[in-house]
Amino acid sequence: MVRFKNRYIVFTIKPYDDKDKQATWKNTHVSNAIKRKVQQLYGDVGVAAIKDGFDAKYCNVQTKIAIVRLRHGPHKFALHAIPLISNVGERLVKTKILYVGATLKHCFLFIRKHQERKLERLWSKLPTETDRKRMEDLLMTLTPAMKDLA
Repeated sequence: MVRFKNRYIVFTIKPYDDKDKQATWKNTHVSNAIKRKVQQLYGDVGVAAIKDGFDAKYCNVQTKIAIVRLRHGPHKFALHAIPLISNVGERLVKTKILYVGATLKHCFLFIRKHQERKLERLWSKLPTETDRKRMEDLLMTLTPAMKDLA
């Protein structure tokens, strides 16, 4: 039996109009945006290559971080397409790849470290302890899927 290797891509999705309302995209919005961009860049060959094993595993609207799973090899199509995505769920966004890992557990560990570094930078700017606690609760939010692996 052959084992299929997967790659997990961790990336941020930051909306351009960040001040007006909370982002409301879902896993399907993220996966559709990636498929559209791969279709635009590589055509039917690219979409057919990433289709098998492709899944948006995690999307957190508070931290604006998403994780997608792809097969090893065709994941390179998505690596080229993700930074060029400009529209997710009918909103203008900017995307940035943070990490590419072989397991979901390592991706969640990276996200935790990334959020801790972000929290340390923000704490110096917050005046009161209640603001700091609220920011910590917001940034260190773990979904049930993450709590099992972290």
